[in-house]
Amino acid sequence: MGKVLMVLYEGGVHAKQEPQLLGCVENELGLRKWIEEQGHTLVTTSDKDQANSEFDKQLVDAEVIVTTPFHPGYLTAERLNKAKKLRLAVTAGIGSDHVNLDTANKINGGITVAEVTGCNVVSVAEHVVMTILVLMKNFVPAHEQIAAGEWNVAAVAKNNYDLENKVVGSVGVGRIGERVLRRLTPFDCKELLYFDYQPLSPEIEKEIGCRRVENLEEMVAQCDVVTINCPLYEQTRGLFNKELISKMKKGSYLVNTARGAVVVKEDAADALKSGHLRGIGGDVWFPQPAPQDHPLRYAQYPWGGGNAWVPHMSGTSLDAQKRYAAGVKSILGSYFSGREDYKPEDLICHKGKYVTKAYGQRTERE
Repeated sequence: MGKVLMVLYEGGVHAKQEPQLLGCVENELGLRKWIEEQGHTLVTTSDKDQANSEFDKQLVDAEVIVTTPFHPGYLTAERLNKAKKLRLAVTAGIGSDHVNLDTANKINGGITVAEVTGCNVVSVAEHVVMTILVLMKNFVPAHEQIAAGEWNVAAVAKNNYDLENKVVGSVGVGRIGERVLRRLTPFDCKELLYFDYQPLSPEIEKEIGCRRVENLEEMVAQCDVVTINCPLYEQTRGLFNKELISKMKKGSYLVNTARGAVVVKEDAADALKSGHLRGIGGDVWFPQPAPQDHPLRYAQYPWGGGNAWVPHMSGTSLDAQKRYAAGVKSILGSYFSGREDYKPEDLICHKGKYVTKAYGQRTERE
């Protein structure tokens, strides 16, 4: 039988404290016993980035790889071409941009690339709303002031705003983007806007109280807050660059929980440091883990604060981990049984073809 390779993050002492931390190397999605009962070997590692990593060594004869968006094992063309036995690549979560999909379709008769669609959309949507509020309420500097034993209301109140009567726009309105807009409805925003090549139905637009803007530059120019909820593909890579960010309203906020490479990190950091943006935040980086010198780690608004970046955690709440672990088990079960009766919505590539329409036009809703 074949070898299953899992590339996950280190849990350390936290894995012992919380057994439901399924997405780490210690707990292996809770699937080791089950995988071995199916007659397969399981190898798990977090070592993925250095030359001659354990990931590179084990991938050579792995039949299945499982990894997460939070500590991704990047399946480059070079790596895939060395993986002569690879048949299935599973994302324990949402997003397969860490896989070179064109190469995956060409080698070994076509590698099946699958993800657990919908498993963490609620988790991410909640994180987006939280990040918007943390930025607008200037929470981080205020909390740091208290932790430092200080008390200066004016220093933090000067950058404290309400979300009510503000304009918020979502770039992408798939499963996550739509949920973000729905969760913002009770805040009585002035307007909820979205940009997406595929519009919501008029009924859903009316229910949410949102409006589609067909031109991205036109939308961001109107917004007090822009939240990025689109997948990463060739057309969205580097989408938020110096030029587009310059079109955003002065003093607005940018939140990215989609993929790090959608935003040009240096340009976003510069916009915050110059004061053009009042705040930026999110949890996605490129590459991951984020290097020590990543500019978004340290960028600050001229008056201080304005930074709400965290590790890639929004989609890996303990509730989400249960869902994506169960989804991985379902996908592996379909493969191990030989039935290959995968859920169509979970498939990105299968038998050498894209299952969705061209990936460059794929949205998270599909």
